[in-house]
Amino acid sequence: MKKLFLAFLTVLLPLTLAAQAPVILHSHNDYKRLAPFWEAYSQHCTSIEADVFLCEGQLLVGHEVEELKAENSFAALYVEPIVRTFRANGGRMWPGSAARLQLMVELKSETEPELSEVIALLERYPDVFCSPEGVRVTVTGNVPAPADFSKYPSWVWFDGNLHTAYTGSQLERVALISEDFRDYAAKWNGKGNFIQADYQPLKAAVDQAHALGKPVRFWNAPEGTTPYFTYIRLGLDYVNTDKPAVASLFFSDWDNKNFYMGRHKVEAGVTGTKKLDAATRGFSGFRNDQIQVERQLPVYTPTYKNDGANKRIKNVILLIGDGMGVNQVMAAAYANNRELSMLKIRSTGIQFYNPEDDFIGDSASGGSVLATGEPSWTRHISANYDGSQEISPLTDYFKAMGKATGVVSLGDIADATPAAFYAHSAERDSIEKITRYMLTSDIDLICGPGTEYLEKPRTDGVDMLEGIRANGYSYTKDALALADVRGKLICLDDRMGAYATEQTLPFLAGITKASIEKLSRDSRKGFFLMVEGAKIDYAGHSDCFPASISETFSFDLAVAEALRFADTNGETLVIVTADHETGGLTILDGDLETGHVLAIYNSDDHTPTVVPVFAYGPGSQAFCGTYVNTEIARTIKRLVKK
Repeated sequence: MKKLFLAFLTVLLPLTLAAQAPVILHSHNDYKRLAPFWEAYSQHCTSIEADVFLCEGQLLVGHEVEELKAENSFAALYVEPIVRTFRANGGRMWPGSAARLQLMVELKSETEPELSEVIALLERYPDVFCSPEGVRVTVTGNVPAPADFSKYPSWVWFDGNLHTAYTGSQLERVALISEDFRDYAAKWNGKGNFIQADYQPLKAAVDQAHALGKPVRFWNAPEGTTPYFTYIRLGLDYVNTDKPAVASLFFSDWDNKNFYMGRHKVEAGVTGTKKLDAATRGFSGFRNDQIQVERQLPVYTPTYKNDGANKRIKNVILLIGDGMGVNQVMAAAYANNRELSMLKIRSTGIQFYNPEDDFIGDSASGGSVLATGEPSWTRHISANYDGSQEISPLTDYFKAMGKATGVVSLGDIADATPAAFYAHSAERDSIEKITRYMLTSDIDLICGPGTEYLEKPRTDGVDMLEGIRANGYSYTKDALALADVRGKLICLDDRMGAYATEQTLPFLAGITKASIEKLSRDSRKGFFLMVEGAKIDYAGHSDCFPASISETFSFDLAVAEALRFADTNGETLVIVTADHETGGLTILDGDLETGHVLAIYNSDDHTPTVVPVFAYGPGSQAFCGTYVNTEIARTIKRLVKK
């Protein structure tokens, strides 16, 4: 039996340790759960309420006398499981956690003799219930008069209220303040915002409880997404829940659901994912304390002098925010007082990106369509349905016009999106096949992380450094200095593989500026440049919303650099879009004054949610509207004719 019990605990541990709520989850009406105690325990509810009757000498659990069953004893449903769990974990309720459990016993019968019977039962396990390190026992329901608190053992606590005038010694025995929500907000149903007539009394009650030095709980309160984040705003300490799994999921991993402008305390650790492909599986993850942003991002407002003009287009800059859906853009804007450089662009559109063989696209299919303007298939890199035919990308089109071409990515240079502009494969994980295209490529600039592809031995025996030099490439590892190198260049700078910190937010913008300078100098006929902000996608795969903000900020600074050049040049078309959306991001709450945004991912993978298109410069109005992603490259070709 002991082995079976420990095995059961092992099943529960991942749920237990993953939940780190900023409030105490209180499992109300816990006896109604499919597995009383266990369901709340597995969801890390650190307060569990048992409704207890004294019936013919037995302590039974239920809400009404008519519900009572002999098999549903207080001992069997709560006391014995708690004792076994506490002892099995060496004097803790949850392995690896110092969190204490509060067992709230609601006395449904007369205070006495029921309370004395409860105490007698719990005193059989003094190490669990009667010690300061053990489970805290709090009595609610038919609580004894405050004057009688001292008659009971010191390890017994009591539920208090704001209408009783406690003496100092009596208040010391009060564990928390519990109030009927409807006494303060009679009309609010949990939908929409409070009216002040409801909010102010609730806030006053919370403040009054805190002034007494006590946490506060409201019972008979609405549940749901809006109530949950509203209770955080109110400063509520306990969230009464009849849906432990739902509440626990909402409050778990709280730091990764919230972005705050400025420094703030976060849990130490790294948020990462294994849901990346071969080229990017080495990503180390986002270190939570380093993805904070101290101050508002600067925004570039274009001149609009040549925006939408019917004139020659000499240069095209295509910026791709990998995984960047509409809500990723809007979340970053909310954090930045509703301002981003890309949102200064007036010509906007919406693109669908469903591949030929599925409803949901990936970077291979989405990136390939943006590169070629032709339909694509999941995991294919600029190749037809079976990989037997290569599909020519925009880089070939512009090269044939005598223009310089460049591909820049903050993701691995062999990953799907950048690869779609210089390579071809029926499988995005065929890294050696993809990188061999560097040996024959005519692209003027290939820039991203991935020094290993040139410097480490390969299974195919190819000497990549010798091969790229034979193909006319220079090789450097400093992306910010690439403008100093004339001619064809491969720049593999592994710093580009790191996540954006406040100090490195301008890094992609600096590389974009250097790339524009190089390509402008290398060809008087103009250039095509693709720039990818890759790790917006990584944030979605990692369920790390603050990283989505910081990576979108980094990408937006690159957009600003492109817009700035377009204004000085007058013959440059800038297009900003995404290959797909990652995570199904939903924005729930925020504060424009503080730059706080609360959002949750509904998936850790790609979704079919549409993505935005922003266009600036000559011909930009051609990208307005709603269309399939094949139209982007086709429209570019139509505007920039050979």
